[in-house]
Order: sequence, then C-alpha cells, then structure tokens
Amino acid sequence: MRTPLNLGMDELRQRLLHMGGLAEQAVDRACQAYRERDLARCQMVLENEGLINAAERDIDELAFDILARQQPLAGDLRFILAVTKINSDLERVGDQSVNIAERVMDMVELPAVQLPVDIPRMAAAVSAMVRRALESFVEGRAELAQAVLEMDNVVDRMRDEAFILLVKTMNDRPEVTRQALDALLVARNLERVADHATNIAEDVIFWVRGADVRHNVGQDTDANAGEAVKE
Repeated sequence: MRTPLNLGMDELRQRLLHMGGLAEQAVDRACQAYRERDLARCQMVLENEGLINAAERDIDELAFDILARQQPLAGDLRFILAVTKINSDLERVGDQSVNIAERVMDMVELPAVQLPVDIPRMAAAVSAMVRRALESFVEGRAELAQAVLEMDNVVDRMRDEAFILLVKTMNDRPEVTRQALDALLVARNLERVADHATNIAEDVIFWVRGADVRHNVGQDTDANAGEAVKE
C-alpha cells in the first residue's frame, strides 16, 4: 500500500519533470531563435516564462508541505532537498533563456553580420548539458550527473574564446559593435545555463550518493555508495 509520503514523493517527482521539460524547451527555443533570427520563437520563450515561474512556486509549496507533514528521513529527505534546489536552478534556466531571446530580438533589428564565433555550437553543448542533467535525475544515475560536471569545462572554454574574439572584433570593426555585444551576451547567458545544469547534476549526486561535490568537482564520490532506489 502506498503511504502518503510515497504519494507525495511521486507527485513531487512528476512536477519537477514537467518543470524540467519547460526549462529545456525554453533553452532550445531561445537557441533556435538565435540560429534562425526567429522572433516568433523569442515570443514563445517570453510567454512561457510565466508557466515556469508558476511551476516553481507549486513545487516549493508541495515540497515544504511534505517536509512539514511527513517528516521524511535519510534518502527521502535528501531527495526533497535536492528537488527544491533543482527547482530553483530550472527557474533560472528559464530566466537565462528569456535573456537570450531578448538579445535575439535586438539582433534582428540590425543587419546580419559574420562574427568569428560559433554560438550555435556552444548552444548545442549547453542544451546537451541540461538534457543530460535532467536524465540523471529521471534515472537516478550519478554517473550521468558526473558527465555533466565534466562538460562544464568545455563550455567555459567556449565562453572565454568567444569573449576574446568578440572584443577583438569590436575593436577592429566598430560598425558591428552592437551585434558583437549581443553575441557576447548570448554566450554569457549560455554559460550561466551551463552553470545551472552543473548545479542540478551536483544535486543529483547529493541525492543518489549522499556526497557533496560542489567544491570538489574532480574528487571521486564514494564508489561503494548505492544508487537511489526507484520505486
């Protein structure tokens, strides 16, 4: 027989999965809007921000209610704490997606120019991080989460390279400064999305293994710790 705690945890999991889907969709739409200079997709990102914000509030309320009424222990408590933190990061992924959409809306008003950076490649890497972080949560697999942590270094290098090249472009070609600045801001927003995906992965590892890896990304977690038991 399912206990009230079991039922509450199942509902919490499903709500977070829905929230994750909204956030992942926002990132994908914002990135596609950049590639295609598509104002319609920008508008979709802006309109869906309200849904993401509402989902964040609902998840927090449910999590706090379970904590107060059911007083979960051990793995269940870690799961709920991880959900509340992941929930916050997903909301911020939505915010960064809005920022990207707003930059695209500015770019569309300007003449298209060739810039020496591959923002779509960076966007693809960031989208993969978000997707894999959510998969690690769905499957309760710390090894998938660990792979996300390793991908973050790649995105950081892309951001650094974009900054150097775009600043040089602004100095050499002042007439395209506004377009280069928009691209630079998009790169920065993408890097922040990657940071939130990393946070999600760290929270999955905390839930599954009970290990805090936030400040020791390169340190192995307890190999003997069991994976989360999914009911």
